[in-house]
Amino acid sequence: GLATEAMIHLGVIESPVTKEKEVDLDQARYIIDTLSILQEKTKGNLTDREKKYLDGMLDELKIQYASRAG
Repeated sequence: GLATEAMIHLGVIESPVTKEKEVDLDQARYIIDTLSILQEKTKGNLTDREKKYLDGMLDELKIQYASRAG
């Protein structure tokens, strides 16, 4: 859910409310930071599949953020 919300704020996918792509880098950064905290706090407590998913999603979000904030 958080990753999808970040993708909406990055303008990667359209908002389900407005049906438009919107960019809000502050909100996107907040969500990315929140996911990074969750990643740190759950270290050692996730299955390999969960860890791989979280790591991959965070990497993708950070790349998308950097390309828009650049």
